[in-house]
Amino acid sequence: MIYDEKSFLPDMFDSPELHQKIIDALPIPIFYRDVHGIYRSTNKAHESFIGLTKEQIIGKTVFDVQPPEIAEIYARRDQELFDSPGNQIYETKFRLPDGTMRDVVFNKAVIRDDAGKIMGIVGSIFDVTDRKKAERKLEKAQEATVIASAMLHKIRAGVIIVDNEYKVIDSNQGFARLFGEEIEELYETIPGLIGADLKELVPEVVYKMFSSIMVSGENMLERDLKIQSRLLHISVVSIYKNRVVGALIRDMSAPSLVREEIISRAQRVNKQNLETVQKIAFLLGENASLTEELLNSIIESYKYGEDEN
Repeated sequence: MIYDEKSFLPDMFDSPELHQKIIDALPIPIFYRDVHGIYRSTNKAHESFIGLTKEQIIGKTVFDVQPPEIAEIYARRDQELFDSPGNQIYETKFRLPDGTMRDVVFNKAVIRDDAGKIMGIVGSIFDVTDRKKAERKLEKAQEATVIASAMLHKIRAGVIIVDNEYKVIDSNQGFARLFGEEIEELYETIPGLIGADLKELVPEVVYKMFSSIMVSGENMLERDLKIQSRLLHISVVSIYKNRVVGALIRDMSAPSLVREEIISRAQRVNKQNLETVQKIAFLLGENASLTEELLNSIIESYKYGEDEN
């Protein structure tokens, strides 16, 4: 059979049935409302999204398919688009049939007839609920990181946290002070020593403690080491197994600290105080937490700072 291209193609593409099949094939909810706000067309993705059949949508308004407070927003936005024709993009809420609220982005534009007169509005809906949740989670993590970092820098004892490449995630001035003037000067140039190579900051024996915990994934390793005429008590812990390691370092040379160390090893710190220090774990950007021994040591370091003052 031979088709006349000039007569066949226009008829085929002018077919309403074909138009409907095309928009039904699209995975994005699409709708068309006339100038009176009445739905005149919809696709299967839109039907599925709002939980209604085509028969339940066509001929209805937004007030028939959405709660009044939400329908009011849609109607107001439609009128704004009619008043200022063009493209309209905005974020709002959408209530599903089961009552669940979703964050969505509407992308709408006016439709005109051959004479240029506005016939209605065509729109699409993008569900951005998961993206919004991720953004809120990131904001909370960033806020927690700021708080944790501020806490870290107020602790008098030396604290440092490194990743599995032995690069510094964060450290405090107490850490820099314990390892000499050169490290202190570097700390002033690079606050927190962020990104610095641990091997360039500490003696080999200390580096090996970090390496041992990082590789083994063990919870904790403690040692008393004499470094640069100081007796340092070093507690290295696994914060996130094989990925993030932290350490708390105290100068045991001061007489008052020796006395406090004896006391601290004989008593348990009130668990209610642990909650505050646990926020330091948010420096990782994950739901990891320091071991109780490290938390106890950090809290005890606050006591040392108070006694020294």
